Amino acid sequence: MVSDVAQRQYISTSRKKINYAKWGYIFIIPFFLVYAFFALWPLIQTFFYSFFEYHRNAFDSTIMDGPTFVGLQNYANILTGKQFFKYLWNTIILWILCFVPQIVVSLLLAVWFTDRRLKLKGQRFFKTVMYMPNLIMATAVGSLFLSLFSTNGPINQLLVDWGWFKSPFSFVNDEWSTRLIIAGMNFLMWFGNTTLLLMSGVMGIDEEIFDAAVVDGAGAFKTFKDITMPLLRPIFVYVFITSLIGGLQLFDAAQIFTKSQGGSRESSMTLMMYLNKSFTGYKDYGTAGAISVVIFVITALLSLVVFFVSYRDSLPKRHKKVKASGE
Repeated sequence: MVSDVAQRQYISTSRKKINYAKWGYIFIIPFFLVYAFFALWPLIQTFFYSFFEYHRNAFDSTIMDGPTFVGLQNYANILTGKQFFKYLWNTIILWILCFVPQIVVSLLLAVWFTDRRLKLKGQRFFKTVMYMPNLIMATAVGSLFLSLFSTNGPINQLLVDWGWFKSPFSFVNDEWSTRLIIAGMNFLMWFGNTTLLLMSGVMGIDEEIFDAAVVDGAGAFKTFKDITMPLLRPIFVYVFITSLIGGLQLFDAAQIFTKSQGGSRESSMTLMMYLNKSFTGYKDYGTAGAISVVIFVITALLSLVVFFVSYRDSLPKRHKKVKASGE
């Protein structure tokens, strides 16, 4: 009898000592294997080939030139040429045209939907409708807008019928109309996602703060300026940085709408289109790798600048408060 009890105690204690953490690591091993094979290794190869002159035919892999080590020559060719900075400027313009109206509309909608005094009905429906364009592939949106704004498309037919134009207008061959349409496509696809992110940030603010503002007689604009925006800074910085990264990687919509030509005088040719251009036909692995690395560096630097500028004013104030309190 005593031995049975002792045996049960031994079994129970041994079960408690079982380390279940190893099973967690076992379950995430497939993810790391897939990531290492399909993401990490290509990244390493991209950085590696950026220091080589390496060409390969896209249709016949046996036709190649290199790889020949050239050091920083690929980077020098990119940064000393005019094309890269022209396409960088195009990308920044397209991002500004998209982000400014996007953040304004998303902020207004976020504050509107989270305002308890309005008590809007059907919020789930409107949230779903706003987010739905984000689920559509950018290539599909680009093809749709290309057909809508083509010379024989419905937009031109309406404009001619209304008497606004005497003849169909070539939107694709006009510099600023192409930019505005591409920015409009990106706005349509991403403003719903941005709105939901900002709404989650507003809903994370303690409601007692808004109640205190109402008691103190603060109006809607003053509440938004002095309470909502300062407390929304972390999520706003996140939205800004992710939008900036997405803007620098703009490709699908512009590629489809401009038929890979970049519009009039390549005014809508983005950095990613430039990268894709160097990697089609007779593939230039060295130039493509160097462009990828430069885009990564620019993205990282701009993200750091945005982050530190956004928190520049708040960090010293905290330090002063701690110093003044003697803690």
